[in-house]
Amino acid sequence: MWQEIVTFFREFSWTVYTQAWVDKYPYLGYLGNQYVVSLLIIIAAALLAKLLIFIFKNYLEKFAANTETELDDMILDKVKKPFFYLILAQGLKLALFNLNVNTTITQIVNTLMALVFVFILARGVEVVIEVWGQTFAKKTKTQLDEVLLPLFHKFSKIIFVVIAVMWGLRIWGIDITPYLAGLGIGGLVIGLALQDSLKNILGGISLILDETFKVGEKIKLESGEIGEIVDIGLRSTKMRTYGNELVNVPNGYLANTTIQNFTKPNPKIRVSVLFGVEYGSDVAKVRKLVTTELKKMKDILDKPDVNVQFYEMADSALNFKVLFWVKDWRNAHGKKLEATEMIYNLLNKHKIGIPFPTQTIYLEK
Repeated sequence: MWQEIVTFFREFSWTVYTQAWVDKYPYLGYLGNQYVVSLLIIIAAALLAKLLIFIFKNYLEKFAANTETELDDMILDKVKKPFFYLILAQGLKLALFNLNVNTTITQIVNTLMALVFVFILARGVEVVIEVWGQTFAKKTKTQLDEVLLPLFHKFSKIIFVVIAVMWGLRIWGIDITPYLAGLGIGGLVIGLALQDSLKNILGGISLILDETFKVGEKIKLESGEIGEIVDIGLRSTKMRTYGNELVNVPNGYLANTTIQNFTKPNPKIRVSVLFGVEYGSDVAKVRKLVTTELKKMKDILDKPDVNVQFYEMADSALNFKVLFWVKDWRNAHGKKLEATEMIYNLLNKHKIGIPFPTQTIYLEK
C-alpha cells in the first residue's frame, strides 16, 4: 500500500515536471526531486491531520451531542488527538519510504505508530468500561461498580501495555517466543505469590454481590468484634469499633466466615435486659410493673409488644428477662442502659428485694 501511495506522488510530480508550462514556472521543476516529494508528503499529512481535527470539532462532535448515548461523545473526545498524531506519523513513514530510508529511523517511526495505535485502542476500551460502569451503576444499588471499575481499568491498561511492548519487539526484529515462555513461568510464580491478594479481591467482590453489608452498617464478626463499617476496599474492609478503634479485616476472611448484621432485614432491633428478684416476690406484680414502665419509654415499639419473662428459679433469685424492640439499632445500647436503670429504681420504689448471691451452710454437731 505504501509503495502505491509513494508511486502516486512520484508520478504526479513527474507529470507536472514534464508539462510545457513548467518553463514558465521553473520552481515546479523541484517536484521531480525525491526530497521535495517527501516534504510534500509530510505537509499533506499535516494538512490531513488538521482537516481531521476540523471534521471532529465541527461535524462529528455536534452529531454525537444530539444522540441519546454519551458513548460516542466520550470516544470522540478520547481518540481525537491520538488520531492526529497517528496521521502525522504515517506521513513521516511515507516520506522516509520515498527516500528509501531503511534504517533505525524507520523502525523508530514504526514503533511510534504502533504505540499511538495501541493508545487509541486503549482509550476506546477505557471509554466503553466507563460507560458500562455508569449504566450498570444506575441499574444496581450495590457498590459493585466502585470496586470493579478500577479493577477493570487497571487490568485493561496492563493488557495494552503488554501488547505495545510485544508489538515493539517484533518491529525491532526481536524474537518474543522465549520471552513468552518466561512470561508464563513468571506469571505462575507471581500468581502463587499473589494468591492471598487475589483471594481478598475476589472475596470483596463476592461480599458486594451478596450484599453482606454496606458502609454505615453495624456487624459482629465470628471472632466477637462489633463495629460499624466505614469502608469496603478492594483487598480489605475497615470497621470502626465502639472504642473508636479501626479494624482492617481481609475480604478473603470475611467471605468465608459468619457475620451478624444488626441492620438487616431492617433497622429495628430487639433489646434484652436481665434482672433478678428475691424469693417470695409476687411474679405477676413484677411482670406488670416492669411492662407498664417500659411502655412509657420513648422509641420503644408497640409491636412487637414488651415481653417480661420469668424464666429461671436460680440458687439465689428469681430471674427475669425483659425483651423489647427499638426503632433503630443505633439507639439499642442507650435504651438498654435506660431500661436497666429504670428497672432497678422501680424495684426499690415498690420494696421488691434484689438479692445478691448467698450460700447457707449447715454444720452437724
